[in-house]
Amino acid sequence: MTARTEAVAGIDASAIAASRRAWLLAGRPIPAAGLACAAAVLGGALACLFLPALAWAPLRWTCCLLGVLAWLWPGRLRLVGALLFGFGWAGLHAGWALAAQLPQAREAREAQVSGQVVGLPDHEARRTRFQFRVDARAPPPLRGRLLQLSWYDDYDADRPGPRMALKPGAHWSFQLRLRAPRGLSNPGGGDFGRYALAQKIAATGYVRAPQLARELAPAAGIDAWRGRVAARIEAAVPSASSRFVRALALGDTRGLDDADWNVLRAVGLTHLIAISGFHVGLVAGFAAWLAIALWWLVPALGRCWPRPQAAAVAAVLGAAGYAAVAGFALPTVRTLLMIAVVAAARLARRATGLWPALALALLAVLLADPLAVLQAGFWLSFAGVAWLLWCLPEQGGAGQWLRGFLSAQGVATVGLLPLAAVLFNQASLAGPLANLLAIPWWSLVVVPLSLLGTGLEALHAGAGGWAWRAAAACFDPSWRLFAGMAESPFALWWLPESRSHALPLALFGAFWLLLPRGLPGRPLALLLWLPLLWPPRELPGPGGVELQVLDVGQGLAVVVRTARHALLYDAGPAVRDGYDAGERAVLPALRALGVARLDRVVVSHADQDHAGGWPAVQAVVPVTLSLAPAGAPLAVDAPCLAGEGWSWDGVDFRFLHPPPHFPYLRNEASCVLRIASPHGAVLLPGDAGEVIEQRLLREARQLRADVVVVPHHGSGGSSSAGFVAATGARLALVAAGYGNRFGHPRAEVVERWRRHGAEVLETPRSGAIRVWLDEDGIAVRERRAWKARLWDPVEQEDSSL
Repeated sequence: MTARTEAVAGIDASAIAASRRAWLLAGRPIPAAGLACAAAVLGGALACLFLPALAWAPLRWTCCLLGVLAWLWPGRLRLVGALLFGFGWAGLHAGWALAAQLPQAREAREAQVSGQVVGLPDHEARRTRFQFRVDARAPPPLRGRLLQLSWYDDYDADRPGPRMALKPGAHWSFQLRLRAPRGLSNPGGGDFGRYALAQKIAATGYVRAPQLARELAPAAGIDAWRGRVAARIEAAVPSASSRFVRALALGDTRGLDDADWNVLRAVGLTHLIAISGFHVGLVAGFAAWLAIALWWLVPALGRCWPRPQAAAVAAVLGAAGYAAVAGFALPTVRTLLMIAVVAAARLARRATGLWPALALALLAVLLADPLAVLQAGFWLSFAGVAWLLWCLPEQGGAGQWLRGFLSAQGVATVGLLPLAAVLFNQASLAGPLANLLAIPWWSLVVVPLSLLGTGLEALHAGAGGWAWRAAAACFDPSWRLFAGMAESPFALWWLPESRSHALPLALFGAFWLLLPRGLPGRPLALLLWLPLLWPPRELPGPGGVELQVLDVGQGLAVVVRTARHALLYDAGPAVRDGYDAGERAVLPALRALGVARLDRVVVSHADQDHAGGWPAVQAVVPVTLSLAPAGAPLAVDAPCLAGEGWSWDGVDFRFLHPPPHFPYLRNEASCVLRIASPHGAVLLPGDAGEVIEQRLLREARQLRADVVVVPHHGSGGSSSAGFVAATGARLALVAAGYGNRFGHPRAEVVERWRRHGAEVLETPRSGAIRVWLDEDGIAVRERRAWKARLWDPVEQEDSSL
């Protein structure tokens, strides 16, 4: 070898070594973006968002600025900095979202606004629900805000009105009546305030003067296209499965009714029926596979662009396209961000191990939208991936796919059960088997056919009909199977509401249970699940009584429990806009309280604000005996009659009204029930007015009670001075709707109860009110104070008497 050749070889060798060092340096994981820092940012966001109130604004800014400096600066304070940054960043986003909500001072006013319909309007029998983005010409409190609106038909309308012309993506002008986002507060119930904060909803309301509504511009944009494709699927698929094809192809779940969702919950398949993160991942993987196949067929493309990078870009484009088809729903956007982070790391030639990729994806989501932690999907998706990465090492050999799939199902079932129990108060015992069948069949057959039809339809109108019909034909047999599984009494297990410490214990138990085989004591991990699966029900002892006045809006529903029995007094309203308190509030509360059977149901009278929820409760919960006033148009077993009663566990129940042969006079025929225990008495008068109160005053001693549910929601036609004085109540509970049009409770009525020595609590301010009467006296728990959150506009202190 000549000297020149040796020199060239030396240069080449040094260049190769330098390039290898550069590659290794580029491939090192970034400490600030590692899993520990990502977990610290998440912990800070959680610490901020689940405070009882929003942190002081200067504190949020300070934590954010100092935190990001400490996080990015090398040193031991990196994790502390990430934690502080997460706290401040989440607090700033929460503050901005809350500041964008409609001020309370502007509630109940009418506003003329214009803007664009967002998403797909949900047309129902008498109303249309939709989201509306206000344009820049609106007043400052509403400019650019997202509204959740309803458009109702008139009561006397025989057919749907102009609301049916509302199309996605169209620009309209409306006269609206708005209020700040606000939900009910009950055991087991949903939290609309939390949902509104996560979705950045500034106000809710309804269309006033529908005759003045006018369309300013026709439908346009991606939502308009989704609406047209949804209509074509409905026309092309004649079977009932059309609604499921729309859900899988477009994320359009408007056609699914309560029965469909009940089946999906019972078999644990709600995560598959609409476009989910899992489906976005499948599409991204398919797009990457197509790019790899193209680069293999045309090797010359590799000279222009490396095949791995082309596959990464194709995966992002496929995921973005599918997310657009779903209307950029948050679960799809979250998965798109995860895929984009991994693709960016691949393009930057950085190491993309599974754990670093998960950490980068988590950081990307938290940086883009820290309020995502308020959504159940965030926890299920990231926790599911983390469990699988930790428990399932890479399997060698192509024949291991079945074993890996079965192992993944087992890990997901055990690892996600604690989260599902806390987030939904339920566990699907049929879920593991149903997922074993549905995941490969729906995700690998039904979803691809649905998407193929959508893609063909985008190329030529009418070309996708055959693919949609094939998807429906493949879906039908599986749905019949799952509907049969859902009818099993063991399919769905409703769990009582647990304490805050139950989730960490159960997660540690799952971790322990999933440790490698051969480790001694693994079955003992199940003991850590007991506080979650069998939480304390706080039942009163013998002779004690507990009642809970539920927050059902403008209506009444009271759950009464003794040591071994349960009674429901009224079941809340059911109104024309589709809200049924029996389904939305009473049933979740009974499940959260662990009440599987009702020994008595008393419906005070047949008005909708008291009896509207009774059919929903009657259809689901076994009831030993139901009672209502004689002559009331209600499906009950027997009438309630003055003088009749019974005893449970040392507690006496007796009706004071109506007497035998009393005509049914609606409010004035209300069943008045008195509950007497050795520790105090409770009076439930329904909607009885002053006339009935005067009749009851003939035997004033029977009215003595420590706790009274204020008659007729605190109206001016009840709670006469004599009646209030005769009860001698220490606690007066008002069940009414926030900002109701009747003005309940009347200020003079509240003052009358207070003047006679009673503390007055109202469900609009307190949420569900839980009262115990036992040997320790009277104890009270107001749910809004007990579960105070920064998105809740009302703060109360716990009280005891």
